[in-house]
Amino acid sequence: MPKMISKPLVLTYFYLFIYILLSSGVILYNKWVLSPKYFNFPLPITLTMIHMGFSGLVAFLLVRVFKVVAPVKMTFEIYATCVIPISAFFASSLWFGNTAYLHISVAFIQMLKALMPVATFIMAVLCGTDKPRCDVFSNMVLVSVGVVISSYGEIHFNVVGTVYQVTGIFAEALRLVLTQVLLQKKGLTLNPITSLYYIAPCSFVFLSVPWLLLEKSSMEVSQIQFNFWIFFSNALCALALNFSIFLVIGRTGAVTIRVAGVLKDWILIALSTVIFPESMITRLNIIGYAIALCGVVMYNYIKVKDVRASQLPSESIPERISKDWKMEKKSSDIFIPNNSGSASDIDVDEETPLTQSTRLSHIGRSQVGNHGA
Repeated sequence: MPKMISKPLVLTYFYLFIYILLSSGVILYNKWVLSPKYFNFPLPITLTMIHMGFSGLVAFLLVRVFKVVAPVKMTFEIYATCVIPISAFFASSLWFGNTAYLHISVAFIQMLKALMPVATFIMAVLCGTDKPRCDVFSNMVLVSVGVVISSYGEIHFNVVGTVYQVTGIFAEALRLVLTQVLLQKKGLTLNPITSLYYIAPCSFVFLSVPWLLLEKSSMEVSQIQFNFWIFFSNALCALALNFSIFLVIGRTGAVTIRVAGVLKDWILIALSTVIFPESMITRLNIIGYAIALCGVVMYNYIKVKDVRASQLPSESIPERISKDWKMEKKSSDIFIPNNSGSASDIDVDEETPLTQSTRLSHIGRSQVGNHGA
């Protein structure tokens, strides 16, 4: 086989295809399940708890029964000071993000997610893990202006749904910062399975509080249908997405993952308008989102450049970028979590916590603000 189409390269792009397929599929599946116009299960907290419960159960079986991986050395102090607060904000981000599906379209949600770098940068500055910079601030302004224009062009603009989604974005941003400050400070590295094993059950417990207050009574209404196979397949897709993210992170670098993330967003926006005809996109939506993406791409470039500069000070920026691309094309390295890797851009509300913790170890200390749209 020619060198340019080697087996590792084909396998890498296959993993990217699977990630894009599963990521888009889980988001569209969640929308279909939650929407009153389709499956009509308007209980986002319940759906999220199903995901957490299923993921935690699978992780328990893999760790304790089949012993696929060994549990990490988890003390009560680490669990109380690290796992619990991270799980709380993770549960909040999923709760708010999934609730937004009841009020606004998938396309508009993806456009709002362009605010993720803005939220993460703000939280990182407030927590002292990043410093204010003029170049980054200008990109954040560009992203914000683009999102405002896109929101102004939204035909079915809903204040409640927008507030839910933006709140979920900031909750996730704070969780990312806490993950860096708490887990990495303790020197704790979690792979996808052990991360689910510790964080999913804790998130399930946190979600049970709003569930008791807001959704328990609705579960008793006869109009609410519960189809085992629908929810089982939905949770299975979410779990499969986690492992696909892990495979993608292990075989690619920052540039490839960011390009795949942007491509996935555009595909998802287009697919959502076909699957859900009520999701109409206006010209102003597209213009605003394009402006926001320009800011996101510029921000990602700055962060990748900063990391490469800190890793390889003797090489010039063009040489580093060229080398990065060549290394990604080989795609044959085995993933080893470390504190000097590259960031990835994975959506919040279609993944469970283990993959994100692994990603933070891969991101490194200087990459806390890199969680893109």
